[in-house]
Amino acid sequence: MPVGLIVRRTPGVTRWAKWAWRAVGVLPGAAPADWVELRRDGDAVEYHAATRPLTVWAAETEAYRVTLADHPPSVWAVLRPTNHIDDIPFDVHVITASPFEAQDYADSGEELVEKITMPAGLAAWVQEFTDSHHEEDPFVKRRRNKHRTDQVEDGRGDARIKQTTDVYRTPMSARKARTS
Repeated sequence: MPVGLIVRRTPGVTRWAKWAWRAVGVLPGAAPADWVELRRDGDAVEYHAATRPLTVWAAETEAYRVTLADHPPSVWAVLRPTNHIDDIPFDVHVITASPFEAQDYADSGEELVEKITMPAGLAAWVQEFTDSHHEEDPFVKRRRNKHRTDQVEDGRGDARIKQTTDVYRTPMSARKARTS
């Protein structure tokens, strides 16, 4: 589904930043756009920055359930800085409904990840997809092996080194050598 991103530009509050840019909304089913001015209120300007496809995957339904459980449900916009200082400081890279994917982009530190409230119609579309494609993974408890004392390997180390200063030797073998 094509989703347009609305970005608001407001005057900066410090002398170091002339403008403050913030993603403030999305337009589900939007037509293609490239930084089209939507509204101007004094120095504050809202732009339809770009339209990107919101792609949902059947393997990611657990992530969509997480975002739908959030109040309000959200989408995330990943913005990459451009070389333009004042004109267009960001390129809209991706819009996603997966908080896990957004976290991956945020971890890199190279992109700006903005959380935006998901409109009701878009939330219903994601909910319908999730309901029809989600398969619950059954919980499988991992069993530990019983501790077996007869299988002590006692540090194999490097077979080529047979000295008392063997760095690969375990403390247990050093104690056995002293007591025998």
